Amino acid sequence: MSGSGDSDAAFCAALVREADFDRYAAALFVAPEKRRPLLALAAFNAEIVRVRGQVSQPLPGEIRLQWWSDLLAGSSHGDAGGNPVAAELLRCIERHALPVAPLPRLIEAHIFDLYNDPMPDWTVLEPHLAETEGALISLGAQVLGQGIGQASDAIDHVARHAGVAVGVARILARLPYDSARRQLYLPHDVLQRHGCELEQVFSGQSTESLLAAVAEVIAEARKHLDQARQEMTELPAMVRPAFLPLALARRDLDGLAASGRDPFTPFERSRLATLWTLWRASRSKAFRT
Repeated sequence: MSGSGDSDAAFCAALVREADFDRYAAALFVAPEKRRPLLALAAFNAEIVRVRGQVSQPLPGEIRLQWWSDLLAGSSHGDAGGNPVAAELLRCIERHALPVAPLPRLIEAHIFDLYNDPMPDWTVLEPHLAETEGALISLGAQVLGQGIGQASDAIDHVARHAGVAVGVARILARLPYDSARRQLYLPHDVLQRHGCELEQVFSGQSTESLLAAVAEVIAEARKHLDQARQEMTELPAMVRPAFLPLALARRDLDGLAASGRDPFTPFERSRLATLWTLWRASRSKAFRT
């Protein structure tokens, strides 16, 4: 392995540790030789997600996202070797024979982040989470189970359910931050059904109607979580650690659903709690290789 490759890997690990500690911590509970590709995928995702915070208008954001799409299509005008995350991502795809198609779809899904349009309904939210959170879980599972191509469809199916559960937990945890910038990922139709107005959310009003909408969203996420955990047991044991984020999602959904909780109160989980939750899950039969 070249010195450049080592520095690229170190850059990605540091980026993920800072920007997405959940995925960094989850990578610690897989075989050491599999951590590097998982962190490469997580670093790529971190780069895509943080575009929204780096631009003040959608067009510059779309241009940045297009660079990544061009890179994956092999038509980038920039040198991937000058970007440690890009170099690591391409190395990960090549060495682990990963399908490329889910990555442009992930980028396309995150274009939504650049605009302040509300998430319309579940029929849009579920595919959005499947193509973002779910795709990362699926690709991680394929890294861990490299060579078991016959199970890829089953992995994708379980990962879609897992992605919805993990994604909803993240959306609800980020509600105070997203609503302050007038961005909403909660399904608008659910809010409307309970009589909750968008301006009430954007102004941080913890109304009974919002609490009812949040409870419905959590209940739906729990269905996906339970389905993922049930179907995960039928997957090859070697790929199950890729689903460790489900343990964090279950913990978070329980906390987010606590009686009397204000959804605009910042929801934080310490790094110690993250590591403890993942460690306990990694020792359980469901996730053990």
